[in-house]
Amino acid sequence: MQTLNDIRSSFLGYFEENGHAIVPSSPLVPRNDPTLMFTAAGMVQFKNLFTGVETRDYNRATTAQKCVRAGGKHNDLDNVGYTARHHTFFEMLGNFSFGDYFKEDAIPLAWDLLTKVFGIDEKRLLVTVYHTDDEAVAIWKKHAGLSDDRIIRIATDDNFWSAGPTGPCGPCTEIFYDHGDHIWGGPPGSPEEDGDRFVEIWNLVFMQYEQFEDGTRRDLPNQSIDTGMGIERVAALLQGTNDNYATDLMRSLIEASANATSTDPDGPGKTHHRVIADHLRSTSFLMADGVMPSNDGRGYVLRRIMRRAMRHAHLLGAKDPLMHRLVPALVTQMGAAYPELGQAQRMIGQTLLQEETRFRQTLERGLKLLDDEVQGLPEGANLSGASAFKLYDTYGFPLDLTQDALREKGRTVDTDGFDAAMAEQKAKARAAWAGSGEAADATVWFDVADKFGITEFLGYDTETAEGKISALVRDGALIDKAEAGETLQIALNQTPFYAESGGQVGDTGILRTASGTARITDTRKAAGVFIHFATVETGSVAAGEAAVLEVDHARRTAIRANHSATHLLHEALRHALGDHVAQRGSLNAEDRLRFDFSHNEAIDPADLARVEAEVNDYIRQNTPVETRIMSPDDARALGAQALFGEKYGDEVRVVSMGQQEGSEKGTDGSTYSIELCGGTHVVRTGDIGAFVVLGDSASSAGVRRIEALTGAPALAYLRAQDQRLAQIALDLKAPAADAGARVRALLDERRSLANEVAQLRRELAMSGGGAASPEAQDIGGVSFHAQILQGVTGKDLPSLIDEHKQRLGSGAVLLIADTGGKAAVAAGVTDDLTGKLSAVDIVRAAVAELGGKGGGGRADMAQGGGASAENAEAAIEAARTVLKG
Repeated sequence: MQTLNDIRSSFLGYFEENGHAIVPSSPLVPRNDPTLMFTAAGMVQFKNLFTGVETRDYNRATTAQKCVRAGGKHNDLDNVGYTARHHTFFEMLGNFSFGDYFKEDAIPLAWDLLTKVFGIDEKRLLVTVYHTDDEAVAIWKKHAGLSDDRIIRIATDDNFWSAGPTGPCGPCTEIFYDHGDHIWGGPPGSPEEDGDRFVEIWNLVFMQYEQFEDGTRRDLPNQSIDTGMGIERVAALLQGTNDNYATDLMRSLIEASANATSTDPDGPGKTHHRVIADHLRSTSFLMADGVMPSNDGRGYVLRRIMRRAMRHAHLLGAKDPLMHRLVPALVTQMGAAYPELGQAQRMIGQTLLQEETRFRQTLERGLKLLDDEVQGLPEGANLSGASAFKLYDTYGFPLDLTQDALREKGRTVDTDGFDAAMAEQKAKARAAWAGSGEAADATVWFDVADKFGITEFLGYDTETAEGKISALVRDGALIDKAEAGETLQIALNQTPFYAESGGQVGDTGILRTASGTARITDTRKAAGVFIHFATVETGSVAAGEAAVLEVDHARRTAIRANHSATHLLHEALRHALGDHVAQRGSLNAEDRLRFDFSHNEAIDPADLARVEAEVNDYIRQNTPVETRIMSPDDARALGAQALFGEKYGDEVRVVSMGQQEGSEKGTDGSTYSIELCGGTHVVRTGDIGAFVVLGDSASSAGVRRIEALTGAPALAYLRAQDQRLAQIALDLKAPAADAGARVRALLDERRSLANEVAQLRRELAMSGGGAASPEAQDIGGVSFHAQILQGVTGKDLPSLIDEHKQRLGSGAVLLIADTGGKAAVAAGVTDDLTGKLSAVDIVRAAVAELGGKGGGGRADMAQGGGASAENAEAAIEAARTVLKG
C-alpha cells in the first residue's frame, strides 16, 4: 500500500525529475495576499510570479502545500466530519510553470503521473474543461486518447479558477476518478454530481489572466500553469477507498482519539473522532505557523476549530482534556515532512491543554443553558438571536458552537437577531468610550472598525506582508485619496507594523501600492484599529488599494532586543534587590531602554554590576524565547509578572525566556523570566547581543530608573569608554591598566596640596596678610576684631573666626574676604557674650553695606555675602554701630 507519505515523496520526486524545483510549503498565513485569511491553495505563494512582479531562479516548481479552509471564501468547517472528503486542513500537491510550459505539457505530465507512476486505471478517469477551451480538449484526445464522452465541457466557474476576488486566474481542466456504479452519484454537470461515485482528484489551472476589483481581466505577461491535487483524495483512491478518513494518516489519528477515549473508532462516535482528527491537524499547523487563539481574526477561527473539536471530545465522554494528548501522534505522522510541527510540539500541546481546560467549564455551562433555552421553544422553531447573544455575551458561549450544537437537534439560530444584538452592544461601548475624555476625532476609528473590522497583527513572525487599505483619515475625517507630500493616517485589514503599547514604541517603515509609496512614521492603535501615521512620498495612495508593507527591519530588531532585555533586567533586579521590585513604567525604543521600578534607595554599585552581569549571562545562554496564550489567572499561577499600566482581557500573551542554572529543562520552574506581554521579542536571548547599564537614578518617590543599551549601541558605548580611558592613560603617561591607580594618587596629592594651601591661607590671614594684624578695639565694652582679607574663600572664614575668638577670649570678630569681585562675610561672638550680642546682627549690618541682603546663622557664628568688597570699611563701621548699641 502506498502511504500518504509515499505519495507525497513520489509526487515531488516525479516533478523534480522533470525539471521542477521542490519549493517548501509557505506558511498558512499568506504574506503576499491580503484578500485571503489562510493559504488555501498551492499557488498563493507564487502569486507575484504569475503576475510578473517577482522573478526567482527557477521557472518550474513543485510543492506540497499546507492549506486551511475554515474562513472567508474557502470555508469547509461546517461539513467536516459529516462527509467523506471535507477537511479544514489538507495538503495540496502541485506543479507550477511561470511562463515556461503551458497546456501542451501540463496535461501529459499529469496523465503520465497518474497512470504510469501511481498506476491508476486510465479507464476510470474522465476530465472536465472550460466550455470554450477547445485547445485542452484536443490535447486530452491526442495524449490520453479520451473520447468525447469522457471530456465534459463546463460553462460555469467550476472550471474557471481564481484564488480570490482579485489576482491571477484562468480556465482549468479537472481530472475525476470513477469509484464504480456501486456508489451513488453522477459525473460532473449531471443532476447527481454531488454523489460520491465521481471524485475530483486533480485540477490543472491554465493561468492566462489577472482579475481586478472592477471585474476586468488583463492577459498575464506569460502563460503559466498552476495545478492542485488533494493528497488525501489521491491517497484514498490508491488505498482502495473513497473515504479520506480511511487513509493511513487519518486512520492513525482517529485510532489515537479512540484509544485516548476508550471508544470504538467506527462506533456511534465515528463522526466525533473524524472531527477531532481533522481539527487536530489544522489547529496544530496553524499554531506552528504563528497563529494563536484569540477573539478576533485568524486567532478566532483557530479557537473556533479548537472548540469544535473539544465539544466533540466532550460528546465522546472525555472527562479530561484530550487534544493535547494527540499531538505526539500527529508529529509522528507528519513531523518529517513538516519539521516546524515538531519544533513547536511543546507549545502546541501546552496551548491546547490550556484552551481545553478553560473551555470545558464554558462548554458544560453553555450546553446546559442552551438546553434550557431550547426546551421552551415550539417544535422545529429556531433559537432567537437575542438568546444566542445572551449565551455569547454573558456566558462566553460562541455563536458557532451554538449553531453546531443546534444542528444535531435540527434547529438553527436567528443570525440577523444575533447581529442586531451585537450592534447594539457596540453602540453602547462607543458611547461609553466617547464620554471618557478621549480625543473627539478618535471616534472615526470606531466607524472604521464597524465598517471594515479591526486590524489583524501579523508582526510577531513577519516584518513584511500585504494588506488592503481599509481607510484613509486626515484631521479626523475619512478621505478617499492622498497625494505626494500629504500626511495622513492609514488603516489596513492586516499589518506587520507593531502599534505603540506596553512601553514598546510603534514601528516605522514603508507602504507601497501600485500608485505610490508612503513613509510610515509611527504606528498606534484605537478601537482595535492599527493607525499608521504616514507621509505620501511618491504618487498617491487610495482607500481599497492593496499595499505591500515593510517594517524598518534594523529599527524593529533593535527595539526587540531592548524589549527582551527589559524582561531579563526585571528578573535580575528582583534577584538582586528583592521581590518588592515591580515595573512602574518602561520605554523600549530602537536606541535605548528605560525601566522604572519600585525601590526606595539608590542601587549599590556592586548590586548594579551584579544585575548587569546576570542579564548578560542569560543573553549568552542563547535560549529560545517562547510565547503562550492563557488566562491571566493561569499566567499568574505560573509566576508571570504583570506589566505596569497594561489592561488584560480574558487571555494574555505570556513570554518566557532563560533557563535557570541547575533546573530541569522544560519545566515551568526552570524558566528564568515569565511575563505577561503583548510586545515583540527576539527569537533567542543571544539575539540581544550585549547589555550595558548606563546608570541608576530617581524617577519619583519610591521609584528608581535604570537606563541601558543593548546590541550595537551597547558595544559603541563600551568602545567610546575604552577610547576615553586610552586618552586618559596617554595624558597620564601610564598604561591603561594603571590609569586608575595613577588617578587616585593624583587625587591624594591634590587633596594634600589643597590642605597645605588652606593652612597657609589661614596662617596668612591670621598674620594680617603680610601686614601687621589690626589690634582689637574696645567698642561699647566689647573687644572687637575686624579685618579685611585677601586670598581666602568664604569656606575658610568659620575656622578663622574660631581661631580669633580663641585668641580674644571674650569679644566679637568680623572678617570680610575679597573673593575676586564679591565679598564673603563672617562674624563671631564668644559664648560669654551671646546673651546680649548676636553674630547674626553683626553680619546683617555688614552685608547691607556690601550690597547684599540678609545673612544668617547662630548667635555665636553667622555668615553672609555681598556684591562687592569695595565698601568693606563702611561695613566694619556698621558692625561697630551694632556693638555700640
